Amino acid sequence: MNDRSRVIIRTSVIGILTNLLLAGFKAAVGLFANSIAIVLDAVNNLSDALSSVITIIGTRLAGKKPDKQHPYGHGRVEYLSAAVISVIILYAGVTSLVESIKKIIHPETPDYGPAALIIVGVALLVKILLGTFVKKTGERVNADTLVASGKDALNDAIISASTLAAAVVFLLTHVSLEAWLGAVIALVIIKSGIDLLRQTISEILGQRVDSEIAREVKASVLSVPQVRGAYDLILHNYGPNLLIGSVHIEVDEDLTARQLDALEREIANHVAEDTGVILTGIGIYAANLDGSEGADLFLKVRKLVMAHDHVLQIHGFYVQDKDVRFDLVVGFEAEDRRALLEQVRQELTQALPEYNFQITLDADISD
Repeated sequence: MNDRSRVIIRTSVIGILTNLLLAGFKAAVGLFANSIAIVLDAVNNLSDALSSVITIIGTRLAGKKPDKQHPYGHGRVEYLSAAVISVIILYAGVTSLVESIKKIIHPETPDYGPAALIIVGVALLVKILLGTFVKKTGERVNADTLVASGKDALNDAIISASTLAAAVVFLLTHVSLEAWLGAVIALVIIKSGIDLLRQTISEILGQRVDSEIAREVKASVLSVPQVRGAYDLILHNYGPNLLIGSVHIEVDEDLTARQLDALEREIANHVAEDTGVILTGIGIYAANLDGSEGADLFLKVRKLVMAHDHVLQIHGFYVQDKDVRFDLVVGFEAEDRRALLEQVRQELTQALPEYNFQITLDADISD
C-alpha cells in the first residue's frame, strides 16, 4: 500500500469514528427532545460514516497491482466508489424528505433542553473541523472521495447550524420549524448526492483534460530542444494518479528517423519526470523550414481560415510541391463541423487554385 492510500484510509477512519459518535449523540438528543431535524441530522452522520467505509474499500481495491486483465491497474475503482457514495447520499436525502413531509402533515411539538442545545452546538464545531480537515487532505492527495466527504461534512455543519437556529426560534417564539427544516435538510442532502453523482459519471465517461495538466504537459514537451509545437494532447484517466496518453509534435522536416527516435524517447522521459503523465504515443508533424515557400504560405492560409467562427486553430501545416496539408480544429459548438471543413476547403481552393489542400478535421480535445 502506497503513502497516498494510507492517508486516505487513515482520514476515512477518523471520519467514521467521528460520525458514529456524532450520530449516537444526535439520535439520543433528537429522540429525547422529539426533534425530527436532529434525528435526520443523526441519520446524515450515519450515511457519512458508511461513505467513509466505502472509501476505504474502494481505496484498497484501487491499490491492487496491475494484472493481465487490468494492465493499467485498478485506479478507476475509486470513481465507482464515489458513485456508490453518491447513491447512498441520495437515498438518505429521499428518506429524510419523506419523513419530514410526514411530520409536516402530522406535526409534533419538540422539547428542547440545555443539554440538547449544547450537544448540537458542539456537533456543529466538530463538523466544521472534520469537513475542513477531510477536504484539504483530499485535495492534497488528489482523492475525489475525500473531497466529496469533506464538502458533505461542511454541508452538515450548515444543517446543524440551521437545527440550532430552529431550536432557538422555538424557545423564543414557540413556533416550531422542525418539519420544514427537516425538508430543507433533506433537499440539501439530495442536491449533494446529485452533484457528486454527476461529477463521478463525467469522470467515468471520460471528461476533458484538466486545463492546468494540459498546459503543464505541453510546456514540458515544448521545453525539449527541436520541438516547435505540441498539439492533439489526449490523456486517458486510469485513476486519480495515472494519466496515459499521446501527443503530436511539430519538428523540422529534415530530421532523420534516428533523430526522431531519440527525440521521442527524450520527450516521454521528460514529461514523465515533470508531470507524472505517461506518453505512450508521440506523433510527428513535419514543418517547413523557415524562409521556405511553406512558411510564407502558412500566413496566408491562416488568415483565411481563422476568419471563420468556430475555427479555433490550424496546425500540422506542411507544403510539399503543390500539396498543402494541415489539421483544422473546430469547436464542438459548430452546428455542422464537417460542412465547415468543406466550406474552408472550397474557399482556399478558390483563393489559391494552384495548390491542392488536404485538410484533416480535428476536435477541441484539450487546452
